[in-house]
Amino acid sequence: MIGERPQKRSLTLRGHRTSVSLEDAFWAEFRRLAADQDRAINELAAEIDEERGTDCGLASAIRLYVLQALKAEAAR
Repeated sequence: MIGERPQKRSLTLRGHRTSVSLEDAFWAEFRRLAADQDRAINELAAEIDEERGTDCGLASAIRLYVLQALKAEAAR
């Protein structure tokens, strides 16, 4: 939904608890993408975290990952 406020979501990355603020739509797609890959959501989040660099927050990196995946699916 447009204008929806992000909600805090808990993750465990390499044994450490953290949280990200994501809108329901991004969280749902992120969970679906992890399930489609037969991966745990924490595993996929840890991979994104490792690849994101220091200029991008984890929540933004997850949003960009979801966007990129959806664009790739649409292009097929």
